[in-house]
Amino acid sequence: MFNNLMVEQSANLSAILSAAADARRSGDRTGEMRWLSQAMQMAPDDPLTLNAHGISALASEAFSNAIAYFSAAAKIDSKEPALWMNLAAAFRGAGDDGAEQSSLEHVLSIDRRHFMAQLRMAELKQRQGQNAAAAQSWSNVVQLATAIEHKPELVADALSRGQSFLSQHNKSISDSLDRSLGDRLASMSEGARRFKACVDHSLGRRAIYTNQCAGVQFPFLPADEFFEDAHFPWFPEIERHTDAIAREAMALVTSGSDMVRPYVRMPDGSPQTKWSPLDGSLNWGACFLWEYGVRNDPVCDQCPTTAAALSAIAQPQIAGKSPSAFFSILQPGAHIPPHTGVTNTRAIVHLPLIIPNNCSFRVGGETRQWVTGKAFAFDDTIEHEAWNQSDQARLILIFEVWNPHLTVEERELLTEFYAITGSVD
Repeated sequence: MFNNLMVEQSANLSAILSAAADARRSGDRTGEMRWLSQAMQMAPDDPLTLNAHGISALASEAFSNAIAYFSAAAKIDSKEPALWMNLAAAFRGAGDDGAEQSSLEHVLSIDRRHFMAQLRMAELKQRQGQNAAAAQSWSNVVQLATAIEHKPELVADALSRGQSFLSQHNKSISDSLDRSLGDRLASMSEGARRFKACVDHSLGRRAIYTNQCAGVQFPFLPADEFFEDAHFPWFPEIERHTDAIAREAMALVTSGSDMVRPYVRMPDGSPQTKWSPLDGSLNWGACFLWEYGVRNDPVCDQCPTTAAALSAIAQPQIAGKSPSAFFSILQPGAHIPPHTGVTNTRAIVHLPLIIPNNCSFRVGGETRQWVTGKAFAFDDTIEHEAWNQSDQARLILIFEVWNPHLTVEERELLTEFYAITGSVD
């Protein structure tokens, strides 16, 4: 019997509060107060009654009364986020930033993913000029909003505002760093590039890529996108032969020789992949001087300067695997899709020979333009891709060398490892 009475009273209270809300929405202030008075007589200590009075006071901008009602409701039902959100709104109306923040923090202590609490906290911190704290809160808002598949207008607007704030905030930090550290960074080499990558990642402007090895992965080597030139003291020597190597390469490429073949050659019946547009196509062509440890004598004989320059470099000598060296021809409009290589025990070297404008190369989070005659080395087990957006062919010499972070002993051991594993059936 007692339970039935409680259910009946709860239903009556709900109906009264619903009638009060309808009266408020229709502008019937007198009717609203009459219904609220009935609710207070029926259940003066019910959080719903107190909350309804608070909402009425808030709508009338009677912020002190609203605070009193919401505080009383939240004290009775302290685990209900909506009551604390309403209290935060009342404090915001009253201009009490500290109390608003405390109320919002209480909501977030209940539910860290409460979207409106994160949004109001971001707005509060931005309003106070606490840009670092606002950036953290806006980051939370953006993360939550991005995960919502079908975004209501309020969520879409919050996402847009958050992205705009973070963009401006990050630019402000970047400008400040340039003013404070620009001269020092300009005088540095390796440290500057790594530091800039650290800053860009911290500001959300780039990702940090890791090794993705399809074959042997050597642990504990630095996952560096582009190796520092200092690791390759012989770069100037091979760069000195750029013009002669380019002439030899062009003679082969323009002769119509069948020694130039598609770089991508997939087995018949292969399923469609990102490589399918380049399969069997000379949009990405290759002419090998060495391929998987085998010397291509006809090509090397026609390119004596190139062959001699390669012979002077300490490349891995692994039967059936290395060295490999080839001229790479990328036709106008061609794109080599993002991909990763086989092993991080090697570094891949590019010697640019003929480079039109609008040709670029990305490794991980850094994109570079090739510069004719300027060699560089990179870790091809970090995602990379290439574009030729010009109206001319791009031509480079590509070859492999040992990863410079391997010791001489490690290189010798790896050579033996490959020999043993390659000879076991």
